[in-house]
Amino acid sequence: MPDIRKAAKAYRDLPLKESIKLLKSPIHEERLLALLIMVLKFQKAQTEAQKKTVYKSYLANIKHINNWDLVDLSSHEIVGSFLLNKSKKELYDLSKSKSLWERRISIVSTYRFIRNGQLKDTLKIAMILLKDSHDLIHKAVGWMLREAGKRDLGALESFLKSCYKSMPRTMLRYSIEKFPEKKRLAYLNGEV
Repeated sequence: MPDIRKAAKAYRDLPLKESIKLLKSPIHEERLLALLIMVLKFQKAQTEAQKKTVYKSYLANIKHINNWDLVDLSSHEIVGSFLLNKSKKELYDLSKSKSLWERRISIVSTYRFIRNGQLKDTLKIAMILLKDSHDLIHKAVGWMLREAGKRDLGALESFLKSCYKSMPRTMLRYSIEKFPEKKRLAYLNGEV
């Protein structure tokens, strides 16, 4: 990973078209490099139009973002950052996708919102994904719920009290990981 990050910094000025070619590679590390370059391009962009171009390119090539680390290292940096103060409709659409990776992008992108004190969309998308059958979604939702709880424990507990008994165990465990042991055990034992 350190070598890939170094390469991304060295090639941060690679034209977006070339980054997209790299993103289409069958080699995972090349796709990761492409996404890290795109993140740097997004962060370096000086205009809204430049940011939008990177964002649109990301979504147009979403089928190549097909592993948990690719999603986790890029979605909140590009999708979440771009949508921070805009309509979140595209995220809600992704949350209902048949694609595991698009659903994961929908929840992990909200990490940017959480960091900016905006929890509403994280909680709403978590509710949409509550019955998802895939463990990688359970982990991502639990992770985002835990992060939301760091900002507003009351909001997390309110969410949990409404649905913790029906949550997948992995999702619940991740979301309450930082709770004091007594409270954590109460949730795990259904005694809240």
